Amino acid sequence: MTLDRHSTGTRFEALAAYSRAVADDRYIHVSGTVGIDPATGTIPDDVGAQAEHALATIEAALAHFGAGLADVTRTRVYITSADVLMPVADALRARFAECPPANTTLICGIPAPGAKVEIEVTALRRS
Repeated sequence: MTLDRHSTGTRFEALAAYSRAVADDRYIHVSGTVGIDPATGTIPDDVGAQAEHALATIEAALAHFGAGLADVTRTRVYITSADVLMPVADALRARFAECPPANTTLICGIPAPGAKVEIEVTALRRS
């Protein structure tokens, strides 16, 4: 089995020595991703915008391996409170309505300052 690693070069990847995504022969594993605005390099206060940015980053990581959101088999969503659930659910529904993966959502702390949502996915790797 071979492992292919993909990094986007963020300070978080360097700080904690991880890859944005790692693919084996069957699956693509995308690390927990917070919603950094690529234009500003900051995390917006709006949780809906955070979720959209996180999903766009995840989509780009999957595309690196020739996959897309339709290939996602599982999502894990971490939110800081129940108050932010609906905007995050709206963002997920907008992207996954036609191809809903298995999902786990947890309320917890997120170590990135200002982050209210973090999303990780596992996707099927197409041959």
